[in-house]
Parts: sequence; structure tokens; C-alpha cells
Amino acid sequence: MQGLQEAFRLILTLDRDILEIVSLSLQVSGTALLISTLIGIPLGAAMGLTQFMGRRLMIVFLYTGMGFPPVVIGLFVYLMLSRSGPLGQLNSPLVPALFTPAAMVSAQAVLAVPLVAGFTMVAVMGVDPKLRQQLQALGATRFQSALTLLSEAKVGVVVAVIAGFGAIISEVGAVMMVGGNIENNTRVLTTAIVLETRKGAFDVAIALGVILLGMAFVTNAAVLLLQGRTIDS
Repeated sequence: MQGLQEAFRLILTLDRDILEIVSLSLQVSGTALLISTLIGIPLGAAMGLTQFMGRRLMIVFLYTGMGFPPVVIGLFVYLMLSRSGPLGQLNSPLVPALFTPAAMVSAQAVLAVPLVAGFTMVAVMGVDPKLRQQLQALGATRFQSALTLLSEAKVGVVVAVIAGFGAIISEVGAVMMVGGNIENNTRVLTTAIVLETRKGAFDVAIALGVILLGMAFVTNAAVLLLQGRTIDS
């Protein structure tokens, strides 16, 4: 009980260390979400609106990616970015180094792209097929048709983006592996909760957990509202 009281005191007094962890978490996950949105929405729309050889196989890969364990993504990104990995060997300033926020962004973006693309694909496939036929009859180009269908499926697309954010803000395996949980550098909400629990600093761990739960609640409430439902229903 004392730990819970201390946790809420840390939150209400806007403890500097906790604010720093929350700020870095939002920066890393926000950047990863932006990247995954720019890649995932066009990819999902293309897979939902076009027919091509191997489409079914790609959908299987996409669905598989939606269920990838974060630690597997973390291992993949670690191997790619390590000095002996295919990207790490390039020594390019464009390739993020391990144990930096940029590496964490890369891991979370890889994790979120299949989610955003998969939900977007389902959303555009749910649009009435007659609308697409009408657009073709009116002489709309493929690009114009895609924009119109995405507009019709905008609620599902926004839900896809929110689902991507919910997945990456709460994952711990990938960011722990490529970020290293370094204080004042790569420590985010999930990795900090693990560390503080191991240290026995339950007040700090509870405070961070409450903030993370609050973010998850707001994210899921937004999804429900966009789907036209209420929390009471």
C-alpha cells in the first residue's frame, strides 16, 4: 500500500526521471509509428485492392508478421545492425547503431508495419465492391480509386494506426534487445518497469505501470469510439 501511495506521489509531482522515461517512450514509439504508417498504409491498400501472382502467399506472410513475437523482431534487427551484420558492415551514417534510440525505432517500426498494413488491407477490402466499379465506370485512375477507397475505409485505417501504436508502446523484448535499457539514453517505460522491479523499487515500477496502463486504456478507448461503440456497450 505504501508503494502504491509513493507511486501516485511520483506521478502527481511530475517526477523528473519518470517524465524523461515517458518522453523518450513517446518519441521512440511516435517515430516508429510514423514510419510504419507511411509504409504500412500504402502496402495494405495495394494488397487489398490489387490482384497479382503470389498475393495469397504475401497475405500469409503479412498475417504471420502480425503475430511475430517482439523478441524475434529484436533478434532480427540486432543481427542486421550489429557490426558483423549486413547493414552494420556498411558503416553508413544512415544505418542506426545498436543501443541507441534510432535502433529502437527501427525495431518497433519492423514490428508495427505488418500490423498497420494488415488492418489497412482488411479495411479497404471491406468497402462495398460496387463503389470500385462505379469509380472505374467514371474513368478514375488507380491512384484516384485507391484514395477514394481509403477515404471510405478511413475509420478502419485509423484503427490500424492505433493498433500499431498500442502494440509498440507496450512491447519490451525488442527494445530491450537493441536498446540495452541504458539510463538517460535508451530507457523506456517497459524496460524501466523490468529494471525497477528487479531492483525492488516497486513504487517507481508501479508508477510507470500506471502510466503505461493509462496509455493502453486511452488507445483502446479510441479504437472503440472509432468503431462506433461505447465503453458501456
